[in-house]
Amino acid sequence: MVLHARLASLRLGTRLKALSAGTLTVAFLALAPAAQAGDPFRTTNPHNIGEKTEAVFNALFFEGNYTAAEALVGQAIAAEPHEPMNYAIAAALGYLNRDLTQLAQQAQRTQQTATALKATDPLRGHLYTAVGIFMEGAHTLQTQGIARGTPTALRLLQRVFRELEAAEQINPSDPELSLLKGFMDLLLAVNLPFANPDQAIARLQNGHPDFLTHRGIAIGMRDMGRYSEALAEVDKALAAAPENPDLLYLKAQILFLQQQYAASLPFYRSALTYADQLPASTARQIAFEACQAEGVASDVCVERSRINEG
Repeated sequence: MVLHARLASLRLGTRLKALSAGTLTVAFLALAPAAQAGDPFRTTNPHNIGEKTEAVFNALFFEGNYTAAEALVGQAIAAEPHEPMNYAIAAALGYLNRDLTQLAQQAQRTQQTATALKATDPLRGHLYTAVGIFMEGAHTLQTQGIARGTPTALRLLQRVFRELEAAEQINPSDPELSLLKGFMDLLLAVNLPFANPDQAIARLQNGHPDFLTHRGIAIGMRDMGRYSEALAEVDKALAAAPENPDLLYLKAQILFLQQQYAASLPFYRSALTYADQLPASTARQIAFEACQAEGVASDVCVERSRINEG
């Protein structure tokens, strides 16, 4: 069916979104006693992120509510201006909304606050510096195009890896670092023939929280064509976050790729019930794929998805 080819052509965009809104913006948190604000990455020796920032994290990553996250992130920046996670999320939302000015500005602010943080929390400082640099590279590719922007983006990527290596020297088993670097390693593993996806998966398995860890593994398995394993992982993610539309959509895609078209439809439709909290482009794509799962012609599905967005 047409969707198989369309999904293949969209995989790079899907991975970039995963990195910007899921992977790259999950470089978070600082050393603090357990009595301080919650840390979604660490079950022991939690780091302090601030209540406003934690609310943004939960809205975006646990609930999959991009609308709420966009409203909350401004409040978090005002209340907790020294927390680089807020600027990273704002940059990611700018990317998803095709607001390249916001992407560029918030990527720089992420780097600035992360650099300042290195004095008191070098692990988080290096992680967030990596996030900000990566988002700067995403802006370069968006504004200059693949051909012109790739040399600059590759230089920036080398800086990203240097910052991640510096964080790894501080604590190689840190669950936040495992999550972020595991996502990035999987991205390379599904694109480069000499990369080892099993190492990336092993690293991701040391990450936390579970719904992000299993989501990352499911995306990697999907992109490698290991659909049964991808389905098992997304089911684990859904067990932890059952109302997350990103996870419902991911399960629908995996079922479709297994040619379980009828089984995929309830999950596409469930994801669409959350359309008002998703980016418009995501809701439109879900509607298109659901239409394809029904066996409808591609041109009709394009028109239906436009109507759905309206």
